[in-house]
Amino acid sequence: MRTVLVIDDNPAVGTALDVLFGLHDIRAVIATSPAQGLDMLSREHVDLVVQDMNFSADTTSGEEGIELYRAIRRDHSDLPIILLTAWTRLETAVELVKAGASDYLGKPWDDNKLLATVENLLELSEATREVSRFRDERRRRRRQLDARYDLRGIVFASNGMERVVELACQVARADVPVLITGPNGAGKERIAEIVQANSARAKGAFITVNCGALPSELIEAELFGAEPGAYTGAPNRAREGRFEAADGGTLFLDEIGNLPLAGQMKLLRILETGQFERLGSSKTRHVSVRVISATNADLPNLIRDGQFREDLFYRLNVIELRLPPLAERSDDILPLAEHFLQGRATLDGGARSALVAHAWPGNVRELKNAIDRASLLCSEGMITARDLALGPARANAGRSPTDAEPDKGMIEAALQRARGVISQAASDLGLSRQALYRRMEKMGIET
Repeated sequence: MRTVLVIDDNPAVGTALDVLFGLHDIRAVIATSPAQGLDMLSREHVDLVVQDMNFSADTTSGEEGIELYRAIRRDHSDLPIILLTAWTRLETAVELVKAGASDYLGKPWDDNKLLATVENLLELSEATREVSRFRDERRRRRRQLDARYDLRGIVFASNGMERVVELACQVARADVPVLITGPNGAGKERIAEIVQANSARAKGAFITVNCGALPSELIEAELFGAEPGAYTGAPNRAREGRFEAADGGTLFLDEIGNLPLAGQMKLLRILETGQFERLGSSKTRHVSVRVISATNADLPNLIRDGQFREDLFYRLNVIELRLPPLAERSDDILPLAEHFLQGRATLDGGARSALVAHAWPGNVRELKNAIDRASLLCSEGMITARDLALGPARANAGRSPTDAEPDKGMIEAALQRARGVISQAASDLGLSRQALYRRMEKMGIET
C-alpha cells in the first residue's frame, strides 16, 4: 500500500491527514518530532514525506524544517517531500523547493490541492522506481555482456542494438556464415568484428573486402587470387587472394549484393567445400575461412531479378543479424555523439535536441562527420544547433510510434529556452506543469 510519512508536532494535523489519506487508499504513518520521523524512515517503507517547518512553540524561522529536510535528503535523495508552512517565511520554502523539495503548501491547506499533489508525486515516485529498475536491469545486462564477451568498444544504449550485439556474441562460437543486413553507415563492420572477436577464430586474421568498391572484373581476382597474366593488366607474379589471406580466420564481405554471378558461383563452392582455384590456374586450393557478409541491398529482390543466386543467399544467411538504422535507435544518438566528441566540446540543449530530431540518412557515419565538423566550428567549446547545421527535423522525431512523448533532448531544449521556468517550458511542450515534472524526474533532468 502507498505510504506517506507525516512529520508534524501538532497531533491534530497527523489525525486529519491520516483520515484524509485513508479515504483514498493511502496509508499514513505519523511522527510528532524530527527525530521520530527520521527513525520511522529508517524502519518503514515510505513513498512520500509531508513535513512541517517548525517544531517548537516559540519558533517560526523554519530552521528546524530546513535541518529536517537536509537530514532526510542525506539518506533518501530521491524521496518526494512536501513542506507544510504556517509561520515560516515563504522565501524559505521556495528556496527548499529550488533545492529539491517537491512542493510546499500553507496551513490550513486545501484538501483537494494536497491530495492532487500527493497523488501526482506518488505516481511519479512509482514511475521513478520503475525507470530506476529498468536502468539497473539494463546496466546489469551490459555488465554481463562486457564480462562475457569482447565488445570491441562498441557504444550503444538502445534495446535494439543490445539485442543485435547479444545475438552476435551468441552466434560467434558457431562456425557458420553470418549475414548482416542494414543501411550504409549503421555499423555493420563493427558487428562483424564482434562476431570474429568472440569466435574460435579470434586469433586468426580478419580480412575485409568491399565488393562494392572494386570493378566487377577485379572482384574475383581480389577474392580468389590470380596467376601471372590471368587477366588484362594482371601483374607478372602470382597474386594471393583474400580467402588465402584469411585462412584460419574470418573474411568479411561487405556489399555482397555487388558480387558478379561468376564470383557468386565460386563463393558458393568455397562455402560448401573450402576449395577454389586462382584465376588462370587449375590447381585446387583449400582454406578454412569463416565468411561474414553484409549488405544494404534487398537480396530477395535481387534473386527475383536474376542478379543474385538463391542457393548462395541461403548459404550465406544461416544466421541473419539485422542492424536497425540510427533513426530507429534514437537512444544511441547522444551516447555516440559524446563518444565522438572525446571531450573536445560540450553539446548544449538545442544541439542535443537537434541531434535526436535529425533523420540521419547516413546513420552513424553521418553522425560522426556532423560531430567532427561542429567541434571545429563551435565557439568556446560549446556546440549549438547552428554549429551542427542538420537541416529540418524529421516528423515525430525522438518519439515512439505509440505515443507523442517529448524526449530528453526536447525537454532540455525547452527548459533552456524558458530559462528554467517550468510553467513556460511545459506550455511550449504542450504539457501540464506536473506532467513535465514527472518526465524530468523520470529522465533525470535538472533545471
